[in-house]
Amino acid sequence: MKISVFGLGYVGCVSAACLAGQGHRVVGVDVNPVKIDLITQGKAPVVEERIGELTAEVVASGALRATTDVAEAVADSEISLVCVGTPSAPNGSLSTVYLERVAEEIGEAIANKSERHTVVFRSTMLPGTCLDLLIPILEKSSGRTAGVDFGVAVNPEFLREGTSVRDFFDPPKTVIGEIDTASGDAVAGLYEGLPGPVFRVPIPVAEMTKYADNSFHGLKIGFANELGSICRALGLDSHQVIDVFLADTKLNISPAYLKPGFAFGGSCLPKDLRGLVYAAHRNDVSVPILSHVLTSNADHLQRAFDLVARTGKRKVGLFGLSFKPGTDDLRESPLVELAEKLLGKGYDLKIYDANVSLSRLMGANREYIEGRLPHLGQLLAGSVEEVMDHADVLLVGTKDPDVLAALPHDREIVDLVRLPDAATRRLEEGYAGLAW
Repeated sequence: MKISVFGLGYVGCVSAACLAGQGHRVVGVDVNPVKIDLITQGKAPVVEERIGELTAEVVASGALRATTDVAEAVADSEISLVCVGTPSAPNGSLSTVYLERVAEEIGEAIANKSERHTVVFRSTMLPGTCLDLLIPILEKSSGRTAGVDFGVAVNPEFLREGTSVRDFFDPPKTVIGEIDTASGDAVAGLYEGLPGPVFRVPIPVAEMTKYADNSFHGLKIGFANELGSICRALGLDSHQVIDVFLADTKLNISPAYLKPGFAFGGSCLPKDLRGLVYAAHRNDVSVPILSHVLTSNADHLQRAFDLVARTGKRKVGLFGLSFKPGTDDLRESPLVELAEKLLGKGYDLKIYDANVSLSRLMGANREYIEGRLPHLGQLLAGSVEEVMDHADVLLVGTKDPDVLAALPHDREIVDLVRLPDAATRRLEEGYAGLAW
């Protein structure tokens, strides 16, 4: 393919050289003439493992060249990768000034082309930037319609500085946000033959994936450092602890617990987090991430309450009460806490959980519920139908097949578990998903 790459910083320089190395014909574009001169001489404008040798090789073969002329670059290519910077403003907001400028210049160049051109944004940008800001600029400056006269896609990069050439040829995944199938096909053609799964998704989803990755990376680093600081204060070797932690790929380093859902609870997680934070504070170790995990969890539970309040209905049916499906363990169950909050605000509540029977509760489990919901016996319903007959709004905190089979489509529903048909229910007026 014939490709133009806008912005020859780390991402653009590496993308251009690697694509040229795959046999594509690439022209790099930048406003900085120094970068243009360096590439023309076969030198990389950045210092990276393997990039120097690769740049020299593809420039010598004629596969890569560079220019400051936007119109000429667009005219001589069928697809443009936009890799310009999106720096943070002092208040944390994202600056899109470079993206806007390049979009306008590319649009003006597209206006002079007869064949279809595809514009691919690789720059990191918040969801909505492409559809609400950049596409209108492209359409206005070109006088043409996106998805009809020219293609648009978002293709976030997952290149780490220092190993970016290696990461390009061995990506963890390829994400393509496409305005139409033809745009997605053009981007997919760039990476044909490379390993890793390919995700073709709506444009805003592609924009968000980079933020999901990077925020989790930051969270992991902060978590490891806070844990290490506690270990040091307690006289432990943090690396020995982490080696044991990392060995568990079933729960710790895995997809486990990473699906958005309801708040966590139970007899372990809240108690152990409180204990660890207490130990940190007692040893004068500041752990802001760990200290706020329970606060974040409480805020998530409040969101569920707010969704019920927003309906304006006072008669509520709650399906599910135990901490975990298939058990009767109520200790620190977030559903118990939600029920307690609803009762405290005067809601008329009925609860159904097939595994919870007041007569069978014993020990710490019974003691806990008597302290939190002393009138549980009056709240518990004996059947799904009893809750249905009572409630104007249904809170679904379980995937019990009997409950799922009985859920109507003409009632207010607050979904805490992501129902199997959530994708279609989202289109219904009375449905509200907690985090989807």
